[in-house]
Amino acid sequence: MRLHGARLAVNLHGRGPQSTALLRASRPRALIAWGDGWRAEEHEVRRWCRLLTEHGIPADPAPERLRIPAPPAGAVAALARGATVLHPGAASGARRWPAERWAAVARAERGAGRAVVVTGGPDEVGLARTVATAASLAPGAVLAGATDLLGLAGIVAAAGRVACGDTGVAHLAAALGVPSVVLFGPVAPAEWGPPPLARHVALWAGKRGDPHGVAPGPGLLRIEPAEVSQALDTLPVLAPAPGTR
Repeated sequence: MRLHGARLAVNLHGRGPQSTALLRASRPRALIAWGDGWRAEEHEVRRWCRLLTEHGIPADPAPERLRIPAPPAGAVAALARGATVLHPGAASGARRWPAERWAAVARAERGAGRAVVVTGGPDEVGLARTVATAASLAPGAVLAGATDLLGLAGIVAAAGRVACGDTGVAHLAAALGVPSVVLFGPVAPAEWGPPPLARHVALWAGKRGDPHGVAPGPGLLRIEPAEVSQALDTLPVLAPAPGTR
């Protein structure tokens, strides 16, 4: 009830309609939500910036305007300083590349002389350990479950580069300006991919599928470890920008 009569309600839950109806029922003085203006296959950044600008709220979708300040570096984040961060997890199986392929990438990164750490949420510790063990990484390389969300952002900010699937860590890397390689399966990078900058590489086999499926998407499985390793080799080495890394 304390939310009733809010000055402004903004629906960030897709185009509804259920979530829009729920917000409308709280009787806000103003409501911003998608209706007929929704465009299929529009990139999410452009979509939400357009929603705001069409309601008189300035929003610039330019890639460099999306940068955020890096969070304070903690002890765990220090372990990732300049390293390659591998984040093998994702919310759905359709977007999870097999662990043995992540391990192959980890071995290639070590062979290239780069340190590797593996991240994940509390429920992905087992996955991270599987990757680390298969790649013969030291136990200390597993940072999964060791931080909260802010700590994970600190790890990403400290990294030299990030490799992950189509998940939240990819957006953190883009927002923090950290070079990244992102693997796409059921959903095209044209909708959720990183900004078009040289420091980000999106790999996609061009095959769509169910993003909420249990098994890895067929398109995702078409991406081989060698492709990921080659993409990581092409990433620029950037000097930290003042106030952002």
